[in-house]
Amino acid sequence: MPKYVYDFTEGNKDLKDLLGGKGANLAEMTNLGLPVPPGFTITTEACRRYLGDGRMPDGLEGEIGERLAALEMRMGKRLGQADDPLLVSVRSGAKFSMPGMMETVLNIGLNDDSVLGLAKQSGNDRFAWDSYRRLIQMFGRTVLGIDGELFEDAMDDLKGERDDTELDAADLQRLVETFKGVVRARTGRDFPSDPREQMDLAVRAVFDSWNAPRAILYRRQERIPAGLGTAVNVVAMVFGNMGPDSGTGVAFTRDPGSGRQGVYGDYLRNAQGEDVVAGIRNTVPLQELETINPQAYRELIGIMGTLERHYRDLCDIEFTIERGTLWMLQTRVGKRTAEAAFCIATQLVDEGLIDMDEAVTRVTGDQLAHLMFPRFSATNGNRKLTTGMNASPGAAAGRAVFSSERAVELAGRGEAVILVRRETNPDDLAGMIAAHGVLTSRGGKTSHAAVVARGMGKTCVCGAEELDVDTHAGRFTAPGGVVVNEGDVISIDGGSGAVYLGEVPVTASPVAEYFEGGPAEDELVRAVDRIMTHADSVRRLAVRANADTPEDAARARRYGAEGIGLCRTEHMFLGERRRLVEDLILATTPEERQAALDALEPLQTGDFTGIFTAMRGLPVTIRLIDPPLHEFLPDLTELAVKVALAGDRAGDRDRRLLDAVKRLHEENPMLGLRGVRLGLAIPGLFAMQVRAIATAARRAGGARAEIMIPLVGAVQELEIVREEAERILAEAGVEAAIGTMIEVPRAALTAGQIAEAAEFFSFGTNDLTQMTWGFSRDDVESAFFGTYLDLGVFGVSPFESVDREGVGRLMRIAVEEGRRTRPDLKLGICGEHGGDPDSVHFCQEIGLDYVSCSPFRIPVARLEAGRAALTCAESDAR
Repeated sequence: MPKYVYDFTEGNKDLKDLLGGKGANLAEMTNLGLPVPPGFTITTEACRRYLGDGRMPDGLEGEIGERLAALEMRMGKRLGQADDPLLVSVRSGAKFSMPGMMETVLNIGLNDDSVLGLAKQSGNDRFAWDSYRRLIQMFGRTVLGIDGELFEDAMDDLKGERDDTELDAADLQRLVETFKGVVRARTGRDFPSDPREQMDLAVRAVFDSWNAPRAILYRRQERIPAGLGTAVNVVAMVFGNMGPDSGTGVAFTRDPGSGRQGVYGDYLRNAQGEDVVAGIRNTVPLQELETINPQAYRELIGIMGTLERHYRDLCDIEFTIERGTLWMLQTRVGKRTAEAAFCIATQLVDEGLIDMDEAVTRVTGDQLAHLMFPRFSATNGNRKLTTGMNASPGAAAGRAVFSSERAVELAGRGEAVILVRRETNPDDLAGMIAAHGVLTSRGGKTSHAAVVARGMGKTCVCGAEELDVDTHAGRFTAPGGVVVNEGDVISIDGGSGAVYLGEVPVTASPVAEYFEGGPAEDELVRAVDRIMTHADSVRRLAVRANADTPEDAARARRYGAEGIGLCRTEHMFLGERRRLVEDLILATTPEERQAALDALEPLQTGDFTGIFTAMRGLPVTIRLIDPPLHEFLPDLTELAVKVALAGDRAGDRDRRLLDAVKRLHEENPMLGLRGVRLGLAIPGLFAMQVRAIATAARRAGGARAEIMIPLVGAVQELEIVREEAERILAEAGVEAAIGTMIEVPRAALTAGQIAEAAEFFSFGTNDLTQMTWGFSRDDVESAFFGTYLDLGVFGVSPFESVDREGVGRLMRIAVEEGRRTRPDLKLGICGEHGGDPDSVHFCQEIGLDYVSCSPFRIPVARLEAGRAALTCAESDAR
């Protein structure tokens, strides 16, 4: 039988899979000799068994009883003992940090008898009754599923204009009775008075919260696997709400917003932990603890240094001070902004804690992309409404909305919105995801809004205390009596904390300017430069661009592209040239067809010459015309109406065009006459394009042309086109590699045959995904993808990240069989997945030579290619 419960003395930080992040780190701090309250962890394996079987696993109850008895012996008192109660917290703790997404219950063990014992032992009646009301409130909301607003409304009715801290013991005793009445009315039973029943029900509630809607949504957003489960930590309570010499706080070993070294965090006197992260009372900066309690402050600073050196990273710390004594409740590698991630990584290199290889793995392509976002330029006279805390950087403007539901609704219509709340809570996650930015009037840099926004790379301003936010009325009032109603546009600056009325114009990011050739002057850009330079030095994958114009090609080269992996020639047939394509389609004789091709050829030659010139010396893969003919023709219905309305006056061209459109109409054009099929069906079309490529290559000088045949499903198709192309190239005296896109499942399954005629493969994963799954991206994403994500059919859209099990397996087959036939076969990817971080890692794993993506994603792909090389090397070493 597996072991389900571990004492803190039995674990360590490397057991996160089993003990969750919180439990593993509590064990690690215990091993380091830091002041951690004793406790034990119920494993993620127990959670998975519970969720799978619908009941607690055999033996778990007995193990919990044994560990609880050992804890009681160590503390010298029993759980809920009437005269001197042991109280515990029951807290979630998944492998990956999910702040606020799952449940916590504090003060378990209190009932009508033990609250009197706690009051007597502590000599503080107010503290005892405050702890009891907190238990009923948290237990009622998280375990019994009672609407939390019922408790909040009851508390608001009692305190009136007073602050929480102004309620005395008698007030809180009355509140306990009111809360118990809420429980009775809403559940039909009394609040459970048995301490062990309280604990067991709380453990179940934490397990159940793994599959709560907000936890599922957060996992999907952060790509956390659904099958991990959460651990549960049962910890002896220490109390920050015992009076002015007690308190609770959150600290960071460096600024999670900028990466700057110093003392960062929040402290709240006479409070328990949830008060800080909930933002319901405004905290003071951590530096003020030096005045409030110099000894505890010095001890905390020492512990922060110990933890940062031990974890070799920014640490996020939760602590409580009970009557002057410091206790550590949690540590973890802290979430940070993209800017802080790059700065901290290089700082740690300079401090000798990590090397550059590790620095590259400490940052991500998504963070780099965020740093390239624009920022506010001069405010152009926009009225500054207030300044809050700069919780998560960036510039965001949009319509003010005051509920998560409204944010989702308007964002779904394409509106940019700013979610405005007094404070956010886990139920606001959907709105935070939908919004461009988050603004709160309460809370600090460690509040729920700040932590979650930083993790998502979302702009956030917190603690804008001067704003009077009325979420029910849908408005807030700023200093000077300025009223902002729902729908009014505001702008928030996550770097300075400023809040502006109206839309503030933005300016380019210095990181984006760096990639355009700008200087590496400030700390952030220097950090990006160092990490990118090292990533480039270690990566195996080359990075190319998807570019169809000389301008895109030039930009791609500035961003570090090592060639073009996909130049789509069909884009060159649109606009004013569409009529020439119509002429080709309307041609009824070989002479008419050749005349249309002769008119198109010099235009194609000019296009290719410009691209070859921009990428001189680098490979350029040109895909011959691919999309179905309907994309070049008028809409059937519109043209039919036009001809019908014109009657006898309809022109001959329109009539002929209508006949052609009807003749070529397809029910499913994406699976019809396109790609290589079109090239074979219209004699001379591909030959014209190959001649244009050859002429352009001669004119540009130094061109490295690669010709890619699209939509090949059988080697015979490729052989026919290749024979004609080789003849044209030989006549022109030009060399060019000839290969194909692997975008039809049959091509992947017959890759060994196709490689006999192809010098390179490039995976067109957009079409390969559509054809493998059997759905059209344009039609299904809005139709049912949301449902599939909610139901867990998709962890992430297969168009966003390569479906490794299906599409990925086809890619593996093509790689293995293609290289078996032709060992020097060059392999790349040119679908949109080429710029997706996770997909880049997959391309490294299966042995591709390059990835190709849009010019703006090239820096991301370069960084991820470096990270993938280091990750694979580390995995191979193990």
